[in-house]
Amino acid sequence: MEHAAQSPLIEAMQPFTTTIFSEMSALAARLGAVNLGQGFPDEQGPDALVEAACKAIRDGHNQYAPGTGIPQLREAISEHQQRFYGLDLDPAREVLVTVGATEAVAAAILALVSPGDEVVTFAPYFDSYPVMTARAGGILRTCPLSFPDGDFDRERLAAIFSDRTRLVILNTPHNPTGKVFSRDEMEFIAELALRHDAWILTDEVYEHLILDEAEHIPMACLGQVADRTLTVSSAGKTFSMTGWKVGWVSGPAAAVAAVTAVKQFLTFTASGPFQYAVAEGLRQPVQAYSELASRLRRRRDFLRDSLQGLGLATNNPAATYFLLADFGPLGVSDAAAQMPEFAERVGVVGIPVSAFHLPPPEAYVQPLVRLAFCKRDEVLQEAMRRLGTVSGAPLGS
Repeated sequence: MEHAAQSPLIEAMQPFTTTIFSEMSALAARLGAVNLGQGFPDEQGPDALVEAACKAIRDGHNQYAPGTGIPQLREAISEHQQRFYGLDLDPAREVLVTVGATEAVAAAILALVSPGDEVVTFAPYFDSYPVMTARAGGILRTCPLSFPDGDFDRERLAAIFSDRTRLVILNTPHNPTGKVFSRDEMEFIAELALRHDAWILTDEVYEHLILDEAEHIPMACLGQVADRTLTVSSAGKTFSMTGWKVGWVSGPAAAVAAVTAVKQFLTFTASGPFQYAVAEGLRQPVQAYSELASRLRRRRDFLRDSLQGLGLATNNPAATYFLLADFGPLGVSDAAAQMPEFAERVGVVGIPVSAFHLPPPEAYVQPLVRLAFCKRDEVLQEAMRRLGTVSGAPLGS
């Protein structure tokens, strides 16, 4: 009986029994707090996509879709990449539909990384990167992005590459900092990948949520690394339909085939009727893509200006759903340890940025909190009203 009570979970996965997003959302629900933690909009996506999904269901598209995705969606993804970036993709061989971007990232890492291989990425990072690297037996190497500017030390990045580097994961636009990597920065990263014969996996799910004048440049557009780059994106963020779980990965045919070999034994297929709706959505006029970004820009500005008005340092994200704030003036010196108490005391939940760093995080990271501004105006206003009541006295005093 004692043996049965012990967790059978393998050692590599024991540090990852729950996600920080699930923890903070559960905390917010339990306390009735304003949840600015998990990054999902609280508004409906485009009506046209809702109607397209309903039509697909009524038309009987409710059985297994092809394992690589319905042809209509793979063709629409190929057309999208050509229309926005000038990339030519064979929809039959160079595009794979996945269950959201999370599965695309997981399947790519499992396909490319062997035990002992090293994976390079920036910190803070999306939380699936270390989990799947560990499950593949790889070793994660990280280079920090500064706060509030999001810059990185090029010598420090170069130093974490080695002859064991197998994969570089680049998230641009970047979650959680909102950084959009410049062409010069990406060319530097590409040069390092070439020098060490590494693959590149680019997570571009926020590609259409550019809030300022920054330009999103896919790594696949840099010719010298196009043949070693896998690109991931998703309908969830672009269309505010995060629950549909329709993502994709594109790139060289041999690499996409490698990812498919893994993906087919994870989910095989999913989201059948939603694939038809996303295919229609990807073909909408270019100006339709900017409507959500326009709303997000206004809400980012409100949250940023309000937090700075309370004396908090913030970054100024150029893209995505998220803003980083230093909660030190609100009495938070270690957000990971103090967020439950802060949420109970104040009624606002965010995500400790230290959750997106390898332990132990550097000192400047500990009071930082990620806040999602992809929420209704009244939700953001209520969060700021509650934060405005905080005395700034250290928690527990």
